[in-house]
Amino acid sequence: MPVAIITGASRGLGRALAAALAERGWDLVLDGRNQDAVRSAAGELAQSGTRIRGVPGDVTDPAHRDGLVAAAQALGGVDLLVNNASALGAEPLVRLAELPVAGLREALETNVTAPLALIRAALPALRAAGGTVLNISSDAAVEAYPAWGGYGASKAALDRLSAVLAEEEPGIRVWWVDPGDLRTALYAAAVPDDADFEDRPLPEEVVPAFLRLLDEKAASGRYTAPALLGTR
Repeated sequence: MPVAIITGASRGLGRALAAALAERGWDLVLDGRNQDAVRSAAGELAQSGTRIRGVPGDVTDPAHRDGLVAAAQALGGVDLLVNNASALGAEPLVRLAELPVAGLREALETNVTAPLALIRAALPALRAAGGTVLNISSDAAVEAYPAWGGYGASKAALDRLSAVLAEEEPGIRVWWVDPGDLRTALYAAAVPDDADFEDRPLPEEVVPAFLRLLDEKAASGRYTAPALLGTR
């Protein structure tokens, strides 16, 4: 069975993607900072009959990243690495004039440095499997929105890192994907007064976009969920 590591897998998009892959028979290593939430998610998904390993921790911790890769190797390797865990830098989001430097540092560490470090740790296994790296991006990486400067800068950096990785590692696939604004706890923390929040898609509604990439073995590149789903 193929094996995936999914960070930020205890809720939101990571949890929804994990559920879809478990239904397809994937073995999974799930990451998340909340120990109870990670173990609960792992227990629920294990009912699908696949092997699920919940590994609570913070992706900015080198020992935790090594633990994720070790857990995947014990299951057979790494066919897919999903860098989904994210930090906003400020909750709710604030304009750059008010953004704490520590907040920007947290966003860069979580959204850029940790994914690169995890990719490096998993790269031998990914090369061996001809596997895939899926980095979760944002429209804030390519559009200038007030108050999204710190988070957007971190996602723009992740996009560039992804593009260079795709050039340097032609033997694996690298996708950086904007899922759109979703009805998640992360988005609610970012923009708690969003009048359109209840109308935004649930994470489960965009998961088919990611499954399409897997099914079609899409070429490395930047994608958006709405385009993959044909909704815009």
